[in-house]
Formats: sequence, structure tokens, C-alpha cells
Amino acid sequence: MKREIITTSDGSTTIHIPEWNEQYHSKHGAVQEAYHVFIESGLFHFISQFNKTPIQILEIGFGTGLNALITFLEAEKNNLSIDYTGVEAYPVSEKELEQLNYSALFEHEKAGTYFKALHQASWETTHQLTDFFSFEKQQKFFQEIVATQEFDLIYFDAFAPEKQAEMWTKTVFKKMYCLLKENGFLVTYCAKGVVKRTL
Repeated sequence: MKREIITTSDGSTTIHIPEWNEQYHSKHGAVQEAYHVFIESGLFHFISQFNKTPIQILEIGFGTGLNALITFLEAEKNNLSIDYTGVEAYPVSEKELEQLNYSALFEHEKAGTYFKALHQASWETTHQLTDFFSFEKQQKFFQEIVATQEFDLIYFDAFAPEKQAEMWTKTVFKKMYCLLKENGFLVTYCAKGVVKRTL
């Protein structure tokens, strides 16, 4: 499907799919959404409940890498040890990445370097990007994941239920439940009634 770069309300860019009229991030603000949903309600909430490291994070829908980048920056800022796994079936192209403006939106002088490192890292291999951040990308469909009880936190960032219904079924949620350790958390941007009922 055709993909194009658009600018969201907070000035950050994202990828838009015209055929679906769907974006990788909220059109009201890509960075704003990432912080609110995945960092504040996910990472920081987990830390407030459990004082443990390293924290194992699984992202379903690695996409542009924005959630991973912000998690990376917050891990460094707060001295957090994180093992991060991003799963993506349809990787973003190098040309698309060059048009995303995330590197310029953060005060951290190495934000651009970290962003490139996340995307240039080879697939299916664990990379120790810094002393505190371990990272692996897996190019596969969610259904192909075979791990069990490995993660403290899941960032579930699939496309909306009306666009990608197969990712919001009871079977998928049951599998994610099995991927979480005891007392693990799942966070997602979607709060539709059908999703709440399935959960």
C-alpha cells in the first residue's frame, strides 16, 4: 500500500496510509501520543509499581521506531536498564525514515544517532546499544512469536481494529497475556468498547 509522510498537530511527523485513511501515530501528535500512552501509562507506571531492572519490553508494531527511541532516551535519563524487542512485519523504508523529523524534536544531542542505530541494527540479532539498553528487531508477524512469559511490559501499537481486525481478537490478547510475566502490563492507544470487552 502507498505510504506518505504527514505532519501531526504537535509538529512531529508520522506515516499516513491513504487507502486506509490511517496513520502510524495519532494525527493529533505523534510524540505526544507516544509519551502519554507508552511512556507515562506504560514504562513509568510499571516503574512506580515495581522497582526492578532490567525491564523487558515487547513492542508489537515497531513501525517508525518512535516508541523505541523515546524509551531509549528515558532509560538513559532515568538510569533504567531495558531489554527492548520490537516486532514489525512491514519495515519502514530508509527513504521514509529520512523524512521523519524525530531527531530534531528532542533536546538530547545524540537523539539522531540513537534513532539511526535502532533502524540500522540488523534484524533477528540482539544488540547492546549502550550499557543500559539492549535491543532486538524481529521481522515477522505477531502470530509467529513463540516466546512465553518473557516480558514485563507490552507496547501494543497495531493499526486500529477497523483496519486490522485480526490483531484485536481474543486469541491475540490471550497470546499477549501468555507473553507477559506475572504482574506484567499491556498498554495500547485504543480504548474502543469492542477492545475493552475482548480484554
